[in-house]
Amino acid sequence: MTTRKPPQSATATGVDFPPGVNSVERWLLMVLLLLFVLIPPGRTLTAARHIELADAQKLVGVSDPQISPDGKSIVVLVSRVNWKEDRQDSALVIVDTATGSQRLLTFDRKGLGSPRWSPTGDRLAFVAAIGPEKESHEQILILPMNGGEAQKLTDAPEGVEQFAWSPDGKEIAYVTPDEPPNKEEIKNHNDAFEVGNIDFLATSAPTPSHIWLIPADGGKARRLTSGSWSLAKTLPPSPPASPLSWSPDGRFLAFTKQATPFLGDANQSVVELLEIATGKIQKLTPHADLEGLGVYSPDGLHIAYLYSRDGNINNENEIYVTPSSGGEGVDLTRPLDRNLVRAIWMPDSKSLLVGGHSSTQVAMWIQPLEGPAKPINLGEVNPSWLFWIDANVGKNGAIAFTGSTPHRPTELYYLSSAGSKPARLTDFNHEVASLELGSEETFEWQGPDGFKEDAVLVFPPGFQRDKKYPLLLHIHGGPQAASVLNFSFFDQLIASHGYVVFEPNYRGSDNLGNAYQRAIEKDAGDGPGRDVMAGLAELEKQGFIDSSRIGVSGWSYGGYMTSWLIGHYPNWKVAVSGAAVNDVVDEYNLSDFNVIDGLSFGGSPWVGENMTLYREQSPITYAARIKTPTLILCDTGDFRVPITQSYKMYHALKDNGTPVKFYAYPVRGHFPGDPVRQSDVFKRWLDWVDQYLK
Repeated sequence: MTTRKPPQSATATGVDFPPGVNSVERWLLMVLLLLFVLIPPGRTLTAARHIELADAQKLVGVSDPQISPDGKSIVVLVSRVNWKEDRQDSALVIVDTATGSQRLLTFDRKGLGSPRWSPTGDRLAFVAAIGPEKESHEQILILPMNGGEAQKLTDAPEGVEQFAWSPDGKEIAYVTPDEPPNKEEIKNHNDAFEVGNIDFLATSAPTPSHIWLIPADGGKARRLTSGSWSLAKTLPPSPPASPLSWSPDGRFLAFTKQATPFLGDANQSVVELLEIATGKIQKLTPHADLEGLGVYSPDGLHIAYLYSRDGNINNENEIYVTPSSGGEGVDLTRPLDRNLVRAIWMPDSKSLLVGGHSSTQVAMWIQPLEGPAKPINLGEVNPSWLFWIDANVGKNGAIAFTGSTPHRPTELYYLSSAGSKPARLTDFNHEVASLELGSEETFEWQGPDGFKEDAVLVFPPGFQRDKKYPLLLHIHGGPQAASVLNFSFFDQLIASHGYVVFEPNYRGSDNLGNAYQRAIEKDAGDGPGRDVMAGLAELEKQGFIDSSRIGVSGWSYGGYMTSWLIGHYPNWKVAVSGAAVNDVVDEYNLSDFNVIDGLSFGGSPWVGENMTLYREQSPITYAARIKTPTLILCDTGDFRVPITQSYKMYHALKDNGTPVKFYAYPVRGHFPGDPVRQSDVFKRWLDWVDQYLK
């Protein structure tokens, strides 16, 4: 940061005053000038107001920072709400690391994403949707940084899923799905497909994704891999598919191979190495599954990869490092005891940047090849997290990441080194940050079964501890996720309605070590439920909660916990159950991860005595007990938690005389992705809560 010196004179400030202006007038003019400079556009000297639903339209998204090879600038993806067209409009913006000055690189591009510098920094590749809206696919475009328009590089019929520059910048490897083998027959309705481990909403079988190579200056692409297997696939909300990684000499590509293109087989994944010249493929390690994120070190001697502890999917992800020639290698991060979702090599090839949850923070560490991990001091800034840490490391060891604080939405941050303090380079969300927001703090308690547990509390603006407030639980999904001290628009909106927001972490959360995360195995509801209730009881002892006005709510696994709690504890005044896993048998049979979900229950419900456990762990089993007025929300096209489960709970509550409303959104996905429907979710949620807690 730079220090602004107070003005000494008109000359010192570079301001020329008209003749005849006396010293008092000059002083007044200087005060006004300083106020103009120090108060950014959009802010005023009037008292700040509380956050409102319409403020969601002002939020600016910042993601996927990429440091230029010379370290002087960072490209980020910036998205803004287009309310009239009900979409997010995205652009690529280049930010100077020294001054924070910005320049717009692209505009009016749909499907924009994945900005990646060429090795020399003279070009920038990115993907964007090309073609008529209903037939468009994401293709790679190349933008010359010395001026000129971006040129389309690929023409993949099924679009590009990911890509990576070769080390010499002459070629780009990319991943694209195969076309259906019966593409022409499908046009004539000969479109029956064989069902595998796929979600029930699918209207065609997924095709394998494979690697192609194309000259960066344009030309004919050539196929490098083929087969019924596939490169790893993913659907949101999930981390991106494991990225391609080139060996520094350009001879090999590390990639993650999945046994089939079906998401239900995503656990059957291993890191493999492709020799570019010969097409030969070899496994990196002896593991049979649960691998991903294979990344070459800058010196090419090692490969880091992700593997579930002890080969059990219910355990934490740990980072292994092995020689690039192959082998199991060494588990670097077991002593850290955190679920790690990102590993990026530092330039010296002697350490990695790793990230994950720790207590109520999103944390990053430097993990040496030998010795303990060293935490990076981020102050109150929490890196952005969506099953993935949104960060990038430059060739000089600088770190760029997007993140937020409790009172400031997402911005771009920069660390000149791992030991420096984060500098905020952007101010896209200053208007929302200027509002009077509720304060946040970590709350801890001693939970059942020996677990020390935590939560985030968000207080109403102007909160006073000697007053009584209604309380709304907002339970996170996942469950391998965590509530942290970051900016959450919806939590601030809840707090602005006069509620204390209680965001409990519970066993299954990935913020307190492997034993805590693993404890949810075969105990999806009871143990987490006791954790939440123990935290609530301890919070009520603080004296500022009105125990007669407590509600519970959540989405996805948070919806599961909501349905579970209202079926087992009678003290709730109101509930909102969003996209809830109400029937884990339906989740096994119909969701996109289907059989993978069964691994936390000991296997298939259709084998042996497993069905008993599935029924015991399904909230729908206890629906007749529920008396809490409940709002149910879900997307009709939810492949992650099929809407069948919401229909079951709706009929069960209605038939038993419990007040219930059910609203469905006619869109695909696990949560509405457009601004209008998102705002509608928030409004219906809060209107229902206000009806019973105000």
